[in-house]
Amino acid sequence: MLGNQSSATEFYLLGFPGSKELHHLLFATFFFFYSVTLMGNMVIILIVCADKRLQSPMYFFLGHLSALEILVTSVIVPVMLWGLLLPGMQTISLAACVTQLFLYLSLGTTEFALLGAMAVDRYVAVCNPLRYNVIMNSRTCIWVVIVSWVFGFLFQIWPVYATFQLTFCKSNVVNNFFCDRGQLLKLSCNNTLFIEFILFLMAVFVLFGSLIPTIISYTYIISTILKIPSASGRRKAFSTCASHFTCVVIGYGSCLFLYVKPKQTQAADYNRVVSLMVSVVTPFLNPFIFTLRNDKVIEALWDGMKRCCQLFNN
Repeated sequence: MLGNQSSATEFYLLGFPGSKELHHLLFATFFFFYSVTLMGNMVIILIVCADKRLQSPMYFFLGHLSALEILVTSVIVPVMLWGLLLPGMQTISLAACVTQLFLYLSLGTTEFALLGAMAVDRYVAVCNPLRYNVIMNSRTCIWVVIVSWVFGFLFQIWPVYATFQLTFCKSNVVNNFFCDRGQLLKLSCNNTLFIEFILFLMAVFVLFGSLIPTIISYTYIISTILKIPSASGRRKAFSTCASHFTCVVIGYGSCLFLYVKPKQTQAADYNRVVSLMVSVVTPFLNPFIFTLRNDKVIEALWDGMKRCCQLFNN
């Protein structure tokens, strides 16, 4: 669509292949996932703020993680849903494309930093329970969250800036349902090998920089749990970490396949499937992961529902 010497001022999102009927089915499916994601994560935020039993570092971090999940999926899914309703390709301006990619990457980086901090929090809770309230005090928790957010947004400024300094002269059709960086690099007529290598190193730094403390923390946690003499004690100790560990496996597994590869311009179908995991499936699953295996959260939910029923009855 572009001349050989021109650069894109807008892009066309190719979205999903298939018939109009398939698009309507995908719209209904993803709209359901998005609605449940919003409601589930908002409920978690509300009960963490309202219930005194959940006023601890673990649930403070969980509330921020839920907020991040809402924002990550809201950056991608509404645009995707709108594209499924439109005939043909969806137009997105250069400014909107830059904004979407920057927010998506920044929020994702913040989430990984927070997951690493949550792993350390679980380590302190299991391995140093007597000093837990001293080490993980409210001031420390607030600073951890602030640093995670600031780091996430500052870290992604250069990668997004460098991506859009390229000249997009091959085409302006992005073979995905959002402004996917790998597909954008495919459209450039510049030599992208150097920037792809730098982006690979930065992705390794973010993912493994937060994964290493997680692995170390869980190594000590498992070692400590195995030393607990009673089966009920081991089960209780493990239950405090099971939700976070499950979230880590799903989140890191998806993003390792998507970003930690030297060649960023991966096949479009591969990127589309893994992007769906990151932006739709993982935010959808997290509320269930953190509620179904957590007795305190379940109790808080039941009490909240009872209070709501009483208010309606009165």
